[in-house]
Amino acid sequence: MKALQFCATGDLGALRLAELALPVVGADDVLVQVKAAGLNPSDVKNVLGRFPYTTLPRVPGRDFAGVIVDGPQALVGKEVWGTGKELGFYRDGSHAGYLALPVDGVAFKPKSLSFAQAASLGVPYTTAWEALQRSGVGVDTRLLVIGANGAVGTAAIALAKVLGAKVLAAVRRSEQAQVLQAQGVEVLVLDNPQTLGEQVNEVFEGGAEVIFDTTGHWLPAAVPALHTFGRIAFIAAPLDGHVHLPALALYRKGGTLVGVNTLLYSSRDCAQMLNQFGQYFDQGILPAPGGFQEAALVDGLASYAQVNAGTCTKVVLIP
Repeated sequence: MKALQFCATGDLGALRLAELALPVVGADDVLVQVKAAGLNPSDVKNVLGRFPYTTLPRVPGRDFAGVIVDGPQALVGKEVWGTGKELGFYRDGSHAGYLALPVDGVAFKPKSLSFAQAASLGVPYTTAWEALQRSGVGVDTRLLVIGANGAVGTAAIALAKVLGAKVLAAVRRSEQAQVLQAQGVEVLVLDNPQTLGEQVNEVFEGGAEVIFDTTGHWLPAAVPALHTFGRIAFIAAPLDGHVHLPALALYRKGGTLVGVNTLLYSSRDCAQMLNQFGQYFDQGILPAPGGFQEAALVDGLASYAQVNAGTCTKVVLIP
């Protein structure tokens, strides 16, 4: 089978298109023919050596959608999707023609989604879902999503609406705000971190009950925008990993910080999440994703370079 593989880390030049044998399927595994595979920034960082626990040689890729072609007879032919912490790190991932996974490490793909649509959702939607669940977002929760134009921010807004939350989006540029406003989302444009609290209080009196910072750069500014006993969820941090947080102000509000890292969740864990919110697509209450770019797996090296250069467009690889 055709696959992307790297035998060293530190440079995207280590990634190559290879011809590999089909994965070995264990007694409790299924073999999935990959129809589409999402390309995430973490896949690129993996090749660049940002994850010391990655074992080599390795096929990268966390997200996928495809068809089971080997395993328990009752599952053969079923359309599935998935993601997980082991894929691409210490088990070969999805940027290949075929993928072996535990039987319970896959979820049935929503019928209303194409393979490419489903493959574009894994990491962004499980990240957003976990952030919303762990920070207690529900009906009428006043939620601020910072970085709402990104893949995770977009997922958070869509899922929060399904949960019945009152959503306020925050973006850096006015043109980004206009796109969200056209979708019926209330938006504020981020300007001076010192005024974020005032901006949020104009919409949510007393502050937001939950703030989801998908950038990591607005954590200090988020504290004044937080309601009493509020929660701040975050998924990223500056390159040096440090921020100057106003701990006294957070303490006085009884605030809680929630770190969200989907690399803590196995394919089994993620399959459970996908089953929880995947049903909403077929029920018609969660919109099908769009705006992603499809690229052939054989052109994957160029796609990795594109993501590394900072493209905001979601890339889906097609074997």
